[in-house]
Amino acid sequence: MYSTILSLHSTLAYAALGVLLLAVINAILGVTSKSLFKPKDRSISLVALIICHVQLVVGLLLYIVSDKFEQWSLLGMKIMKNSELRQLLVEHPVTNIIAIVLITIGWSKHKREESNNGKFKKIALFYLLGLVLLLAMIPYKQWLG
Repeated sequence: MYSTILSLHSTLAYAALGVLLLAVINAILGVTSKSLFKPKDRSISLVALIICHVQLVVGLLLYIVSDKFEQWSLLGMKIMKNSELRQLLVEHPVTNIIAIVLITIGWSKHKREESNNGKFKKIALFYLLGLVLLLAMIPYKQWLG
């Protein structure tokens, strides 16, 4: 079960990062060209939001079924001294939750915005911040190796 969820989590990561990057580029292009915020722009941003939330749920499920979670329970604060475990069990999930919260805030703020340019700016700013945090916390050694 763990390996299946891990595989799903890794595959969804590519999709989430790709569509999030697409949403950021689309929003930046919308700001620079001062274009109308069209249904396709909304759809791109919404798909990015949904995939990121699904990725978060799969990640939390992976966190719970992981044998490292048991180590967290048994070792307690000793994990903070092990940089690999700390990154996987503390830094990665907490930072990624913050990233998803920022993306969600961007989605919520864009809905309240009246101007087209303002909608694009909210999506561009908050989705970009979320993307940067997500990219910063990818365990590249495990992911690419």
